[in-house]
Amino acid sequence: MTRPTDVLIVGAGIVGLAHALAAVRRGRTVRVVERDHAAVGASIRNFGFITVTGQASGDCWAHARRSRDVWVEVAAAAGIPILHEGLLVTARRPEAEAVIDAFLATDMAEGCRRLTLAEARSHCPVLTNNVTAALHSPLEVRVESRTAIARLARWLAEAHGVEFVFGAEVKAVAAPRVETTAGEFEAETVIVCPGNEALSLFDREIAAMAATPCKLQMLRVMPERPIRLGAAIMSDLGLARYHGYTELEASKALAARLDAEQAEHRALGIHLIAVQSADGSLVVGDSHEYAPTPEPFRSAAIDDLMLGELDAVVDTGPYRITEQWIGIYPSGKTWLNRAAPDDATRVVVVAAGCGASTAFGIGEETIAGLFGTGEARR
Repeated sequence: MTRPTDVLIVGAGIVGLAHALAAVRRGRTVRVVERDHAAVGASIRNFGFITVTGQASGDCWAHARRSRDVWVEVAAAAGIPILHEGLLVTARRPEAEAVIDAFLATDMAEGCRRLTLAEARSHCPVLTNNVTAALHSPLEVRVESRTAIARLARWLAEAHGVEFVFGAEVKAVAAPRVETTAGEFEAETVIVCPGNEALSLFDREIAAMAATPCKLQMLRVMPERPIRLGAAIMSDLGLARYHGYTELEASKALAARLDAEQAEHRALGIHLIAVQSADGSLVVGDSHEYAPTPEPFRSAAIDDLMLGELDAVVDTGPYRITEQWIGIYPSGKTWLNRAAPDDATRVVVVAAGCGASTAFGIGEETIAGLFGTGEARR
């Protein structure tokens, strides 16, 4: 037995790290146990795009709005570069422009505005002439997730005393005791953040969440000539997929037209997100395929569809593909799932592709529910 801690967190992905931050900010001691030797799951296989605009109304949007602010605070403290800010959701069809106008009439559109193509090019000079208008949001921020998660963990350890145990599988949880392959630990409270893992711990509780694994494809391209993206870029397909837009009546006409004109994209859950890295390369995606056990194989045809959508919106010039990868996350009817196997244990699963965008808000809410909303313990 090593020294007890107030909180033991299973999982060092972004959801686990967000709970660790919320706990140490409340004065709790924290240990994080991760079975891999580094976080290698969905938390690093994404855009590093902290998205507020377009999240579903209600608690999802509220958690994203709060998480965005925490990301900005943490990035400055932990030495995580913010590579660009803002979002341009481009429109190429009148139906897409109608969705933008309808969104701007909602409470979630504070700070957002509609831009002409000329105005949008002040943010992203390489937009094509296919673009007729754009929704601009100043809220979004972009980090390099594959390095940001590791830097966040290191900062939590160095600045806040969080203890990390990597390369250890948690075998059983019966708070206050936690059995792992690295020995037995003791904690007043245990928070399990399993990501897509559904069988190792609390399988009954996770099964009740009815989430299905979602496989996505992403890639990185390097333009032959330097370009400046200036903001995260999305397209008509995103306006027909993100719940903050699909909740709107205007989205029905857009969805119908896309079903007719881009049926393959719609069937494969493809929509465009493009963000830029410090070396000038672009991360582009993504697709969505659902299966109890997703196949580990990539599809060149899906890559071609995603890159075709990029080419329709952004004039990158010639480019080469430098990286390709697959990510898997749980997807369910309820985007956020919590279970309480007992008074001292919580299971937290984000069953949607918005963990990086919402985790800090979720962590604060979970910790407040466990320890109350009073002042942090000294």
